Amino acid sequence: MKSLCFSMILILSLLFAVAHLSNAAAPDCGTVAAKAAACVSFARGKDTKPAAACCTGLQQLAQTVKNVNDKKAICRCLKTGVKSFPGVQDKYLSKIPAACRINVGFPVSMNTNCEAIH
Repeated sequence: MKSLCFSMILILSLLFAVAHLSNAAAPDCGTVAAKAAACVSFARGKDTKPAAACCTGLQQLAQTVKNVNDKKAICRCLKTGVKSFPGVQDKYLSKIPAACRINVGFPVSMNTNCEAIH
């Protein structure tokens, strides 16, 4: 279950990192994992669409982003976490932003260079 959460976190962090800005500080990796956990099943190809909880969690995460450093931090949390969870596929991860109606501004992938986010 943790591996699924981290996999989703990677993708979600990318999605939310570029998404909406707010006054709150970037969440820690535990928070990022919790918000992305519901996305793992979709990212593994087990569900035909992301769960409502997946999209809600990612939208909430996106609202915490206030600057590019927050985006990069979330991205790093997700990338670190996804390494621990097998089965997540880029072809499903890349579909999460559109499926959840979140504009990330960059391609979502397990190979995204978090430091290149702007």
